[in-house]
Amino acid sequence: MYLHPQNLLASLLESAVSTHCSILGRTVHAYIIRTHQTPFPSFLSNHLVNMYSKLDLLNSAQHVLSLTHLPTVVTWTSLISGCINNRRFIAAITHFTNMRRHSVHPNDFTYPCVFKASGSLQIPITGKQLHSLALKDGLIYDVFVGCSAFDMYSKTGLHVDACNMFDEMPHRNLATWNAYISNAVQDRRSVDAISAFKEFLCVHGEPNYITFCAFLNACVDMLRLNLGRQLHSFIVRCGYKEDVSVANGLIDFYGKCGDIVSSEMVFSRIGRRRNVVSWCSMLAALVQNHEEERACMVFLQARREVEPTDFMISSVLSACAELGGLELGRSIHALAVKACVEENIFVGSALVDLYGKCGSVENAEQVFGEMPERNLVTWNAMIGGYAHQGDVDMALRLFEEMTLGSRGIAPSYVTLVSVLSACSRAGAVERGMQIFEAMRLNYGIEPGAEHYACVVDLLGRSGLVDRAYEFIKNMPIRPTISVWGALLGACKMHGKTKLGKIAAEKLFELDHVDSGNHVVLSNMLASAGRWEEATVVRKEMKDIGIKKNVGYSWIAVKNRIHVFQAKDSSHERNSEIQAMLGKLRGEMKEAGYVPDTNLSLFDLEDEEKAYEVWYHSEKIALAFGLIALPQGVPIRITKNLRICGDCHSAIKFISRIVGREIIVRDNHRFHRFKDGCCSCKDYW
Repeated sequence: MYLHPQNLLASLLESAVSTHCSILGRTVHAYIIRTHQTPFPSFLSNHLVNMYSKLDLLNSAQHVLSLTHLPTVVTWTSLISGCINNRRFIAAITHFTNMRRHSVHPNDFTYPCVFKASGSLQIPITGKQLHSLALKDGLIYDVFVGCSAFDMYSKTGLHVDACNMFDEMPHRNLATWNAYISNAVQDRRSVDAISAFKEFLCVHGEPNYITFCAFLNACVDMLRLNLGRQLHSFIVRCGYKEDVSVANGLIDFYGKCGDIVSSEMVFSRIGRRRNVVSWCSMLAALVQNHEEERACMVFLQARREVEPTDFMISSVLSACAELGGLELGRSIHALAVKACVEENIFVGSALVDLYGKCGSVENAEQVFGEMPERNLVTWNAMIGGYAHQGDVDMALRLFEEMTLGSRGIAPSYVTLVSVLSACSRAGAVERGMQIFEAMRLNYGIEPGAEHYACVVDLLGRSGLVDRAYEFIKNMPIRPTISVWGALLGACKMHGKTKLGKIAAEKLFELDHVDSGNHVVLSNMLASAGRWEEATVVRKEMKDIGIKKNVGYSWIAVKNRIHVFQAKDSSHERNSEIQAMLGKLRGEMKEAGYVPDTNLSLFDLEDEEKAYEVWYHSEKIALAFGLIALPQGVPIRITKNLRICGDCHSAIKFISRIVGREIIVRDNHRFHRFKDGCCSCKDYW
């Protein structure tokens, strides 16, 4: 097929744009200079301006335009469009102004570009001026120009003008309806978005993948699972079930609505058509629904098919943080470095969170210090890391650094929970109360249930149990389970049996089937020697059908999780574990260790009580760690319940005897044992 030379040159310039090859474009330009006299034909000038502007070589594009004899609206629009493609919105509006100074009238392609620039820059005044010009030129009722004007008004927050624009449009195409529905979802007007979708169907509109995904987002905002399922059926009927973008939207929708089974069903049906968004959506759905182990497995599968993205890495790091999976988290950190995304603000924040939640605060500090920029999530993660360690001095120092100065960041609800939690774990009563009382005045944050629970915990731990109870009685909101739970824990700690029974009764009213509350009350009575009352509580649990949560401790060795219960003898290396326990017991006795038999929850003889507390799950896990991990490697143990006082005391002795750092993460905080001391300073 014969091509005219100018058409051939134009085709080569288009190829340079599609392949992002500036060398090809400049080569063609050089050939045009050699073979054509200036000024070039407007046909070629238009293509050159388009090529340079699309490749973000604006100086070259402007130079070609300046050499063009009587540049047309097509030439100017090519330059403006290239600016928009490269997010140079101010330059786009400047060139539009220069075009009008040259008495060139914009057309139906020019206006959508400058409307987009105005909306992206959040300059509604400029947008209104453009609207007036489009109206004067008779182009505002063009479907594309009208749609872009509507989108501009929506993005600049002028919702009344946007609705008026939408109502006045004589013709609405699919893009217009999609813009209306999408902007309604972004503005949290999900009911309007759903109504618009129904109206669109009533006028015989044919939705596409953008329409479906916008509708699903509206359902997510309202947690309308059944409505989303109805749309899923409609999607199948319309023949869009094979569309990967729609499938990804469904995975995200079901995940956010808590229906992880449906998310996995949609994901499995995509099969080989899965793209990186599919994997990201499935990974996020699992993390959101607390399926962290499966999220890690999905990430490992995804690596076989796609390159990891910053979103995938940050998601799986969040899963590792919740699991306490430090070693896997370190491996993913290495992947982030290899993928050159470790400086991404979301990946960096997830790394700080991971190391903070896994008790490796030094690594968290290193990542935090190396981040080129930080957002509120980053600061919260680092403050939270110090709070987990009970390091109130560093938590408060970082809090002040974050909030003070010209570039200070306003704290969030979560920030203040972490700061108050740090104060509670360190017994900083005065400082904690000052921060709590300044929440409304200094930060404009209304205290919530979590803040009140932190204050009750703060007062109760420090022995001010009666003051904590008075604080609860004066709360402006109804005390929650966490508030009464904090008081009950304080009563158990300080032997306030009478007040503890009041807290327990309140907890039973709020949640009568939670075994934890019954167990704490029973343990408190047992610790006080009130065995008959403790037995009554246990009997009530049995009569109601409540079973005590079983205590587990686990430790990771060579990519395998080893789980232990109290008195566990089922492990394949049990004989070695028992030998290590016996050896430790003898050495600890020589060092002055005496079992705290008050922590035995049964009315037994002293020797039997000592046996009970010696075979707790964390001690067995520690013995296994000592025989399975090389000398010098820190031993990291996780427990699903709170560590008991005797185990805490015993592990302090063991850390000095064996010369190892031992880190125990229970369901409340971290304990770092080293040289016979714990990071909590025995205040826990």
